[in-house]
Amino acid sequence: MEKTRQFLNKLKLPGEDNHALSPSKKRFGDGGQYRIEIPSVEGPRVFREVLAAAKELKVPIHRVSQGSGIMLLTEAEIREMAKIGHDRQIEVCLFVGPRAPFETGAQTLSSAGKVIGLQHRGADQLVYAIEDVRRACELGIRSVLPADLGLIWVLKEMKKEGQLPKNLIIKSSVTLPAANPATAKIFENAGVSTLNVPTDLSPAQLGAIRQAVDIPIDLYIEVPDNFGGFVRYYEMPQIIRVSSPVYFKFGLRNAPDIYPSGRHIEDLAVNMGRERLHRARVALDLLDRYAPEAKMSPVASSELGIPEV
Repeated sequence: MEKTRQFLNKLKLPGEDNHALSPSKKRFGDGGQYRIEIPSVEGPRVFREVLAAAKELKVPIHRVSQGSGIMLLTEAEIREMAKIGHDRQIEVCLFVGPRAPFETGAQTLSSAGKVIGLQHRGADQLVYAIEDVRRACELGIRSVLPADLGLIWVLKEMKKEGQLPKNLIIKSSVTLPAANPATAKIFENAGVSTLNVPTDLSPAQLGAIRQAVDIPIDLYIEVPDNFGGFVRYYEMPQIIRVSSPVYFKFGLRNAPDIYPSGRHIEDLAVNMGRERLHRARVALDLLDRYAPEAKMSPVASSELGIPEV
């Protein structure tokens, strides 16, 4: 094994997980170790309710993300979400709309075929996905959430060519997770700005990924049931220690999958959004108690993909 570990070291990859739990010296550009992300903010009404709950519970928000897809929001809704994010200096990250499970192909619905995830089937759907990103950027959004490595690379090339804003944040999806340092490095090289990882990685495994890449890691602290349903609040101090800079995301156990969302389940999306803020408050209380030295990024950091309106 030593020969293999040495070869990985030559590639500037760790040869083993961070079993010693050595601390990460890396930080966000503003000096912070962690930030707060509220996922599944599925439209302007949910966004406003999330902000109301954040004010009540005194929870800073750095980023909100949406999962139903850009294509299921009207231009007016995208503009409104961009305006809210701009006014409150919060990053608004929208999922790329077209995806394999929305299409007519049957493989992704089969037990073995689910491995395709939320990728884009064929060149036409890739074009649709790129158009979805163009539309969002034209309406002021500066953060998108793709689930296809090829699309991620194309978006990076478009940024280089000036066809998309150079400050566009590309956040890889939890449905396309980087499970080890080598994969994380590929994602970083492909253009990922902020990296989703599997929801069940140990602190030692997270620490190994951190040693390989500089980009922020995104991690669910409470995990939706369809991604494992883990509840990891007491692990946060150790996770910050070994994997900063890190975004903490708050899913919900015992909650339905609401994608794609809409007016027919908007009340449910609102209530789930408000409960995510309650969970975030629980998390911050625990950090105040067990890791008071951990440094949260200030809100409105210049690194965030804050909408431009």
